[in-house]
Amino acid sequence: MSRHDCRRLLTLVSIVVVLTPLLPLGSGEAPFQPSTKKGEWPTYGGDLANTRYSPLDQINAANFGKLQLAWSFKTDHFGPRPEFKLEGTPLMVGGTLYATAGTRRSVIALDAMTGELLWVHGEREGARADGAPRLLSGRGLAYWTDGREERILYITLGFRLVALDAKTGTRVSTFGRDGIVDLKEAAIIGAGDPIDLVTGEIGLNATPTVAGDVVIVGAAFSEQSGTLPKTHNNTKGLVQAYDARSGKRLWIFRTIPAPGEYGSETWERDSSFVNGNNGVWTQISADEELGIAYLPVETPTGDYYGGHRPGNNLFGESVVAVDLKTGLRKWHFQLVHHPIWGFDIASPPILADITVDGKKVKALAQPGKQSFLYVFDRQTGRPVWPIEERPVPKGDVPGEWYSPTQPIPTKPPAYDRQGSFEEYLVDFTPQLRADAVKLLSRYKTGPIFTPPSLATVSGTQGTLALSAGSGGTNWPGGAFDPETHMLYVPSQSGQFYLWDLIANPDQSKSDMRYLKGNPNTGLGQGGLGALNLQGLPLTRPPYGRISAINMDKGEIVWQVPHGETPDVVRNHPALKGMTIPRTGQPCAGLVGMVVTKTLIVSGECSITTTSTGQRGAMLRAYDKSTGSEVGAVYMPAPQSGSPMTYMLNGKQYIVVAVGGGNYFGEYLAFTLPSR
Repeated sequence: MSRHDCRRLLTLVSIVVVLTPLLPLGSGEAPFQPSTKKGEWPTYGGDLANTRYSPLDQINAANFGKLQLAWSFKTDHFGPRPEFKLEGTPLMVGGTLYATAGTRRSVIALDAMTGELLWVHGEREGARADGAPRLLSGRGLAYWTDGREERILYITLGFRLVALDAKTGTRVSTFGRDGIVDLKEAAIIGAGDPIDLVTGEIGLNATPTVAGDVVIVGAAFSEQSGTLPKTHNNTKGLVQAYDARSGKRLWIFRTIPAPGEYGSETWERDSSFVNGNNGVWTQISADEELGIAYLPVETPTGDYYGGHRPGNNLFGESVVAVDLKTGLRKWHFQLVHHPIWGFDIASPPILADITVDGKKVKALAQPGKQSFLYVFDRQTGRPVWPIEERPVPKGDVPGEWYSPTQPIPTKPPAYDRQGSFEEYLVDFTPQLRADAVKLLSRYKTGPIFTPPSLATVSGTQGTLALSAGSGGTNWPGGAFDPETHMLYVPSQSGQFYLWDLIANPDQSKSDMRYLKGNPNTGLGQGGLGALNLQGLPLTRPPYGRISAINMDKGEIVWQVPHGETPDVVRNHPALKGMTIPRTGQPCAGLVGMVVTKTLIVSGECSITTTSTGQRGAMLRAYDKSTGSEVGAVYMPAPQSGSPMTYMLNGKQYIVVAVGGGNYFGEYLAFTLPSR
C-alpha cells in the first residue's frame, strides 16, 4: 500500500469516528455516497440541489473572528501564465480536496488538512485551448463513485470531458477514448452542422453535474458573442448527458428547437435556423428522486438586439426540466419573453423543500439578474405563487420585435432595486443630487423591462437600469437552509448599466443590424462603469446586499449591506466630515456564500483599506437569523470563488478562492486555533 493510500485510509477511519453522529436516522442515502451530512463537500453547490448548506457548527458566532489560516495554495504555475481570477469551489471527499487551478485548467488533489499537493493532472490542447470562448480554470469539477471506484470529471478549455481516477489523477482508460469524450465532436447542432474541433466557438467554465450515473454538460460561448456578435447565426446551445462509467452519450437537448420540435413556432419566420447561443453556461441542478435535471438557459444571440429572431424564442431565458435518463422535456417556464436585456439565467436553480399554507412543496427557486426570485413546484412547473403577465414598455429600435408582456412574480417581492428612477440617485449632498439628476436626463429611464434604445449624439445616450445585464444576482447564486426554510441571496444595484444600441457601421465584421455601442465611444460595452459623479457611484447606497427570504411565506425577512464602504466613498473630499453608514459593495452579486448551522459566510468582492490599515478584503460571517455581522477575518485579495466548508479530524475548515488585479489566484483554508 502506498504512502498516499495509507494516509487516505487513516483519514477515512477518523472521519467515520468523528462524523457519524452527523448522519440523521433514515437519511436514505447510499452509505458510500459522500455528503455534507458527513462533513464533506462532494459537489460544487454542496449537493445536487445547489443549497450551499452544511450542518456544521464548530465555527460559530462566538469564535469566527478567531479563525486562522490553516494553509494556502497558490495556482500561479499551473499554466503558461498566472491566473488573475480564480472562480473555483473545491470539493472535499474522504480527506482529499479536489479543485481546478491555473490557466491550463489543471486538476489538483490536496491533503485537506495540510494543503499538500497529492497529484496534478493537465491537458495540453494547443490552439484548441488558446481560442476557447471561456478561459482560466473555471468553477470546478465533479465527483462520482459507485462505492468501489472513485472518479473526478471535468471540462477542459477545449471542451472535452475527462474522467480521472480520484486516487491517482490518471485518466480512466475505459471512459470514452482513453478517459476523454470530445464534446465538440459529439455536439451535432441544429440541422446537423458539425463544430470545428479547433476553432468552433463552444466551451464551458461551469462544472459537470453528476446525478447517479449520469453526467450532464452544458455549453457556453464567448461573452463577445452576446454583446458584439460576429453573426446572429452563432453556434447553437445544447445540453449533453453521458454515462459516468463508459462515457457513452445518453441524450442531447437542443435549447434552440429545430423546425417541428416543441417551441419552434416561437421563432417566427423560421428564425431558429439562423440564430445561435441560448446555452446553459451555469450550474445545472438535479433531483435524483424525481429523476429530473433542471436547465437554466441563457439569452439567444445577441443580448440586446433580437430583430433577427422575432417571437418569444424558447427556450431563451427559461428554466427547463428534463428527464434525467432521456433528456425529454417535462416542463419549462420562460422568465423573459424575447430576451433583449441580457438577463440570461446566470446561477443554478435552488431545489428547496418548503411548506406553503400547510402543504409540503418540492420547490425550485431561481434567482435572477433582475432581482426576482421565481418559485415553482419542481415536479409540475406550476408557480408556487402567481406569476402574472403584465404589460411592459415597447421600444422603437428599427426591426426589433417586442413582447407586449413579461412574467412578474407576485411573491416574493423583488429583493433589490430595478429599473431606473430619480429616487435611486446619490443623495449624500444637495449638489451631488442635483448633478445626478442632470446627468440622468441624458438617458432613457423607466421600470424593469424598459427596452434598450438607440444612442444618438443629439438625443438620449441609451437606456439605464440597475438590475440589468450585470446587476442583481449573478453566477454565484444563493443558498438555502433546509432546516429553517430560509433562502439567502446576494445582489447588487450599485451602478447603472447602459443598454445603448447603434446601427452596425461595418457589415463585414458583423451581420447584425444593430449592435451595442455609443456614437461617442463606438462599439462595445459603452459606459457600463462610466456613469459616476466625481468618482462616486451615481446611485445611493446600499450598493450590494444579502437578503433573507422566508420560503414558506414568500417574504423578505431581513436585508443587510454586504461589504465595506469603498475607499472612494469613505475618503471622498465632498463627503469630508460626514458619517456614511456601511454601503456594501457594487459587486456583491458576484460573490457566493456558504450557510452553516448558525452562520452565513461570504467574502468581499473588492479591495478596501481595513481597520488595521492593511489593504485587502474581509471574509464576513452573519447570524443567519438576524443578518447581524458576528465576525470577520482578513484576506489579502477579494473573494473570487464561492466558499465551502468541511470537517476533518475533528476540525472544521472553510476554504475560499481569492484573487484579482495584481494578486493571482489562491485557495485559502481557515480553521480555529488548535487547543
